[in-house]
Amino acid sequence: MKSKTSPKPEAPLPGADAFGAAVGDSLKAFKGLNVPMEQLTRIQADYLKNATEMWNQSLQRLHAAPDAAAKPAPIGDRRFAGSEWLSNPAAAMTAQMYLLNAKALMQMADSVQGDPKTQARIRFAVQQWVDAASPSNFLALNPEALKKALDTKGESIAVGMQHLVEDLHKGHVSQTDESVFEVGRNVATTAGSVVFENELFQLIEYKPLTAKVHERPMLFVPPCINKYYILDLQPDNSVIRYTVEQGHRTFVVSWRNPDESLKDKTWDDYIEQGPIAAIRTVQAISGAETINTLGFCVGGTILATALAVLAARGEQPAHSVTLLTTLLDFESTGILDIFIDEQMVQMREMTLGPQAPGGPGLLKGQELATTFSFLRPNDLVWNYVVGNYLKGETPPPFDLLYWNGDSTNLPGPFYCWYLRHMYLQNELKKPGALTVCGEKVDLASIEAPFFVYGSREDHIVPWTAAYASTPLISGKKTFVLGASGHIAGVINPPAKGKRSHWTHTGTHGKLPAKAEDWLETATEHPGSWWPVWTDWLKPHGGKLVNAPKTPGSTKFKPIEPAPGRYVKAKA
Repeated sequence: MKSKTSPKPEAPLPGADAFGAAVGDSLKAFKGLNVPMEQLTRIQADYLKNATEMWNQSLQRLHAAPDAAAKPAPIGDRRFAGSEWLSNPAAAMTAQMYLLNAKALMQMADSVQGDPKTQARIRFAVQQWVDAASPSNFLALNPEALKKALDTKGESIAVGMQHLVEDLHKGHVSQTDESVFEVGRNVATTAGSVVFENELFQLIEYKPLTAKVHERPMLFVPPCINKYYILDLQPDNSVIRYTVEQGHRTFVVSWRNPDESLKDKTWDDYIEQGPIAAIRTVQAISGAETINTLGFCVGGTILATALAVLAARGEQPAHSVTLLTTLLDFESTGILDIFIDEQMVQMREMTLGPQAPGGPGLLKGQELATTFSFLRPNDLVWNYVVGNYLKGETPPPFDLLYWNGDSTNLPGPFYCWYLRHMYLQNELKKPGALTVCGEKVDLASIEAPFFVYGSREDHIVPWTAAYASTPLISGKKTFVLGASGHIAGVINPPAKGKRSHWTHTGTHGKLPAKAEDWLETATEHPGSWWPVWTDWLKPHGGKLVNAPKTPGSTKFKPIEPAPGRYVKAKA
């Protein structure tokens, strides 16, 4: 299709009329969907204009005298930032044409008419293909990798193949030098003891770092889809150690990495044998009637559910509740929403759920890890494909990425119940809609103040979705927004002086109904949100008492040193 607004090429443009064929092929993939003709015409005209300009600039550089040749402009994408891309005209043209084609394909994906979920799925699928097709991902098209192969006389390719074989055995692309880290040696090193365990978790009590501690203890419930030591990576970025340093007697749930013996465990099992058992154990050890609690991500959903179950039983054990990047209202779940619909949930129930023909199964940890990596494929997949395999480089040590690769399994019945009742049917926010552990769940029945935290660039729990928790709870509530994403926003120690956070005093003690209104009237502060949280938590800790000299109690004696056996089990 020709456009009257397209400029006439000053020189033949190779492959120009291939765009029409590409459009046709792409539209076949969008069977039953429609791209309005006026938008398609605009995209084509824009494509031809930019391609012509690019081709003519390349010709001008090619025919210019060597001393008068213009220096190629930077390509504007970090995948092609190396000098080898600019100094090689063919490589530069390949990269520029790739970016132009990628732009056109994404414009087409954005123009497809359909419901919002269908549009999001199309955009996600096209983006995955576009990222995978980058010339930087192929040895023959990557001038940096080719130069390194020549400079090393092929050694980089040999090392890259060795890395590939090793990763095939591991079952995942290495994102860091995993040989550098060991749980309990240089990650998860805060001193403590396991003082209780059942088949689902170990309870760790941490050694006090102050002579006096608050009389009311602190219980952390991390997500069971990851290992707890994201909260205890290194001493200088450990949320756990920081909390202990503030004088809080701190306990943490360390979930077991499920194997075949636990494949039939349900959501009810995790609630009753998880946080409810942990709360009662902490109460028994400390002698405190009420305790402070914290849930992170799915751990926050589990904790809030458990507290609502206890409230239905007439118990109010939480003196305060902190929720970090947690979903209670699953109306808006960001990019994860594209994966969830009735067909997908039914498929999971038929293969992993309690009614599966072969019985319940395990959702393998590597499947979850791969899914989350492909939410940011250039950063968490292709970047390492290029470095590890094409260039033969060993990725540098990074504690957070080591944790990210230390995946965990999930019991099928637990996972299927969570998908259906939380993500698909969004029933947790509806009072009485869910029955858990034999009790009707009502989040508003939890009689405790809440500290709710969201991360502004979070793609797993959008900050507006974290804010949506606030109308569901009846107690006094504080919301704080941090910069960065799901993990980096949370793990932001004050000593580093990084990023920023936002706070809001509210009007007459009430938060705005809409998240956007909250942000518009919030105040930004430099640095970490941790001090804001500990200032909020301090009065909830109660008076200071002498720190216990030994962990546990007469009934709950130390079983083994932290971090314990459970966290070391591999998926």
